[in-house]
Amino acid sequence: MRKKLEFAVAGLLISVSVHAGRALADEGMWLLNSPPVKQLEDRYGFTPTAEWLEHIQKSCVRFGRGGSASLVSPNGLVMTNHHVGRGQLQKLSTKERNLLETGFYAPTNADELKCGALEANILWSIKDVTESVRGAAQPGMSAAEANQARKRRIADITKESLERTGLKSDVVTLYHGARYHLYQYKRYTDVRLVMAPEGDIAHFGGDTDNFEYPRFCLDMTFFRIYEDGKPLVTDHFLPWSSTGASEGDLVFVAGHPGRTRRLYTVDHLKFLRDVVYPLRLQSLWRSEVKYQTFAGRGAENARIADGSLSGVKNGRKAQTGMLAGLHDPALMQDKAASEAALRAAIRGNPEHQLQWGGAWEKLKSALDGYRGFYLRHTLLEGRGVGGGSRLFSMARRLVRMAEELPKPNADRLRGYRDSDLDSLYLRLYSAGPIYDDLEIERLASSFSLLAETLGGDSLFVSKVLAGRSPRARALDLVTGTKLKDVAVRKRLAEGGAAAIAASTDPMIRLAYELDPEARALRKRVEDEVESVEQEAYTAIAAAEFAVHGEGIYPDATGSLRLTFGTVKGYEENGRSIPPLTKFEGLYERHQEREGADPFSLDDRWLSGKDKLDLSVPFNFVCTTDVVGGNSGSPVFNARGEIVGLVFDINLYSLVWDVAFTDRQARTVAVDSRAIIEALRKIYGAGRLADEMVGRSGGRAVGR
Repeated sequence: MRKKLEFAVAGLLISVSVHAGRALADEGMWLLNSPPVKQLEDRYGFTPTAEWLEHIQKSCVRFGRGGSASLVSPNGLVMTNHHVGRGQLQKLSTKERNLLETGFYAPTNADELKCGALEANILWSIKDVTESVRGAAQPGMSAAEANQARKRRIADITKESLERTGLKSDVVTLYHGARYHLYQYKRYTDVRLVMAPEGDIAHFGGDTDNFEYPRFCLDMTFFRIYEDGKPLVTDHFLPWSSTGASEGDLVFVAGHPGRTRRLYTVDHLKFLRDVVYPLRLQSLWRSEVKYQTFAGRGAENARIADGSLSGVKNGRKAQTGMLAGLHDPALMQDKAASEAALRAAIRGNPEHQLQWGGAWEKLKSALDGYRGFYLRHTLLEGRGVGGGSRLFSMARRLVRMAEELPKPNADRLRGYRDSDLDSLYLRLYSAGPIYDDLEIERLASSFSLLAETLGGDSLFVSKVLAGRSPRARALDLVTGTKLKDVAVRKRLAEGGAAAIAASTDPMIRLAYELDPEARALRKRVEDEVESVEQEAYTAIAAAEFAVHGEGIYPDATGSLRLTFGTVKGYEENGRSIPPLTKFEGLYERHQEREGADPFSLDDRWLSGKDKLDLSVPFNFVCTTDVVGGNSGSPVFNARGEIVGLVFDINLYSLVWDVAFTDRQARTVAVDSRAIIEALRKIYGAGRLADEMVGRSGGRAVGR
């Protein structure tokens, strides 16, 4: 079944939908305040009521800035993926007790482990603020001025919302600027680990089986939200299905897909294909080698690099698939044909042509200009400096806080406004472990990349290295900084600009010296690229609405979305791939690979085989439309009952970033029946299983 990724993605583009305005099959990442009612009624005879939608919305959880999850009991129990919770498992681990390796189970509430710097957000209300945001841009303003005016209005809206309601408030940009919605969240910062399986079963098959199917993974983790020191009491949770899902069943997924580019113009897709994705892939390959080398030096190194290595492997494979899709002439030709048809329709109406006809050329011109400084912007303002170093990230954050916080709220950079500060401080003051050896590795690699890319004689590189080699400079910075001490970070944050200017901490000094050029590049992108993109896509969206109507779902933005589909297998190389796997297949796969890593099983699974009903479904595939960010999303039926847990997509789905197909592309999920079977018979976690299946309450009712 294994094949090169490029060949897996190439050739899949049969019946591909290239535009949401002409959605095929069960396509769509729908807003919960604008659901696909007609599609569901016409195809499945199901009407999602306002009550049903509100209940689903308030049963979903977003961890921090990404990571989907759901409430699955009235006592604040939250279900997500093991790989979503991996960072917390790593922080809670020690050299002597590696939870990633052994797993964890709290038999009582008192045994649950408090997670630092983990916040859970539940979307409580949505309000359309499009007129207010767009009204901030006055006639005669340049694109850059209009963009800044909209940003200031967004800052005012979020500040007023936070002060009025106390709820975490974000303005979500939809259709790349054609619509703006205010999302208000209930925010919880007391989150505790309840249960996680060991890594061997959570990621059975490892990178070999990643984006493949059939699969046999128990990729799950359970947390609990606490409020005022007690488990959260809630009416909004998704009850457990007693029967699970069967082939052909209608199922839903609600989660937080990170970002799609399905509404992008052809020129924008070419920019991704020729500029963005190749650079990302180079960076990911470099990081993968870096982390593999580091992890290979010993068991402790492997433990502390586990999350980073897994992340870059997954990212590298995903980006390869996305790029392969853009290299497929059929996809690009279909995109071009769809765009040409829209533009022809606009040209047929002189008023529409006058309003919107020039948007494509303006966007192309901005992207052509961006090509000239994209690399430098990515290196200096992205992860190029620091390479993911937590210490450098903290230093940059402290330096920017000192400059941003004295400004009026509306004039600050994103991430430093009043509505952002609680989350910012939670991350900045986290007491989570920082590993010197890993920090040195990240910094040294990033400094080498800068020198290789910009040249050893570059003034910027000279400023970064300060007369030292990349590794020697990294060593000096990590051993010389005091930022590992939370108290030091607090003093610098509270001391503001004066404390930053007076600091002799080498990491602070580096961030301070590099910040002016990084800021300048950021502003240039905002003024010359981002502002033009927003105006162009606002016009293009208006054109789409005029031609195809308002029933178009927006690209994913990390905000809560609803998607639907059916449990369904597919054909591959002349073979029928069934939609469900079973426990018996897990043991067959283990034996077939002779238990070699990553197909090894913990002793509890080997000794517990006879306890299991091997006919119980383990993983399944369905046609729901998901992308990165949906990991941890619940799969549920029309009654709002949990039937599965999203943890992956297959190879054919990697093109979903830019175009949808359901011919072979599938979402991959853990079956709800496997979760209960494993909890009871392998982990002795009957108490937890009882909590999940003990009530069938909730208010998720459709008709």
